[in-house]
Amino acid sequence: MNRRREIRMSEAETADFLRAHRKAALATLDRDGFPHIVAMNYVVEDGAVLMTSYAKAQKVVNIRRNPRVGLMVETGEDYSELRGVLIRGHCRIVEGEAAVLAVFAAMRVARGDREGPREAAVAGAGKRVVLKIVPDKVTSWDHRKLAGGY
Repeated sequence: MNRRREIRMSEAETADFLRAHRKAALATLDRDGFPHIVAMNYVVEDGAVLMTSYAKAQKVVNIRRNPRVGLMVETGEDYSELRGVLIRGHCRIVEGEAAVLAVFAAMRVARGDREGPREAAVAGAGKRVVLKIVPDKVTSWDHRKLAGGY
C-alpha cells in the first residue's frame, strides 16, 4: 500500500489537529525570493487560519508583495510519532482594530481563557492587522498510523 495514503489524516482529523494546537510556522517570501519563516499563534475559523501581526512587520511587508504563504503545524519527537499539517494558501490582510480584537477574542476562546485580553494587546491593536490565510492545498501526516513503523 502507498505509505503516503496510510499516514494522511482525514479532514476531521486535520481539523481536530489544527484546533488542538496554537503555534504554527508561517513562511512568506522576502523581496529576494528567500523564505522568511516565523512562529505565530493562530486560530481556525470557517476553514481559514487567522493570526495577527504588527502592520509594519517583515512578514506583512512580504505578504503585501506576494500573498502566497505556507503554514506548518507539527508535533512529535520520534519519527514514528510525527504528526503535522502543511497549508499552502493565500493570505489576505484585514485592517482595523475591531478585526484584530475579534481575532484576539477568538484565540482566547480557543484556548479556554475566560479572562479578557491583556492590556498591552488592546493598547497595541491599532498597530496590528489580521492575517487571514485561505488554504489552496492541505497536506497532512500522522506517522502513528503506520503498522510496524519504519
